[in-house]
Amino acid sequence: MLKAEHLTYIYGAGTPFERRALDDISFSVQAGEIAGLIGHTGSGKSTLAQHLNALLKPLSGRVLLDGTDIWDKKDARNARFQVGLVFQYPEYQLFEETVYKDIAFGVKNKGVDEADGKRRQPTESELDISVYSAMDFVHLPRELADKSPFELSGGQKRRAAIAGVIAMMPKVLILDEPTAGLDPQGRREILGHIKAYRDATGASVVLISHSMDEVARLADSITVLSEGKTAMSGTPRAVFGRADELEALHLSVPAFTKVFRLLREMGVDIDDGCYTAEAAEAELLRVKSAVSRGAGEETC
Repeated sequence: MLKAEHLTYIYGAGTPFERRALDDISFSVQAGEIAGLIGHTGSGKSTLAQHLNALLKPLSGRVLLDGTDIWDKKDARNARFQVGLVFQYPEYQLFEETVYKDIAFGVKNKGVDEADGKRRQPTESELDISVYSAMDFVHLPRELADKSPFELSGGQKRRAAIAGVIAMMPKVLILDEPTAGLDPQGRREILGHIKAYRDATGASVVLISHSMDEVARLADSITVLSEGKTAMSGTPRAVFGRADELEALHLSVPAFTKVFRLLREMGVDIDDGCYTAEAAEAELLRVKSAVSRGAGEETC
């Protein structure tokens, strides 16, 4: 489990440009959970993500990975391998000569843990397994391994960047706006890969997104940030049920929630807490059945 307790962080502390990015933030993601993290631009989402990955050290508070403070030993190196962070537009960070070398970069730096606690460089065979397994996982054809990453399409670059992180098999995978700039098909594919990784490995996932529909589709829990503070948190149904508060924070709600709220305002006896296609379908069938027999119970 990954847990942040009472994090505070200030950019430019002691200067005229001082800005409090995190203000007493607490956040956690359980093993095997997909945790959604939402908020408007500047709310502190990316800063929190960099704390969870030990790229930033909190001014106060702590980050615990499986109960251990990641800064206790003054060596956060291991945490960066256990908590993989995929930045927004990660394809801009591709830099190696080939796709294979780019995906292998993190695996080589991580090394292989030995029984005596030491690390050694992975063998060529071990690298092949890590790299090609990661490529298969994100549906990146193996024949692209020897190509320059800069020859790939936008969607392929995104998948290559994600493969470079999951090749290290992190316990927690953090993705900062992973579908930004992609077309609808590309977004569906990336989200499918994220869920498949969680389902196959049992890893935790932190999904940072502006898209309420994406978060609604995948997240088991949601935390909303605003001006560096936690505005609300809970299940998707609980959070999206506070639509007026979300809109006051300049955030939206899933499309299905909007439609069902309008129907309820028009007098339709319908549960406006639906936020996914599956839930919406079930509720519409319930309403149809209730109308035909004059009674029914909400199922959404």
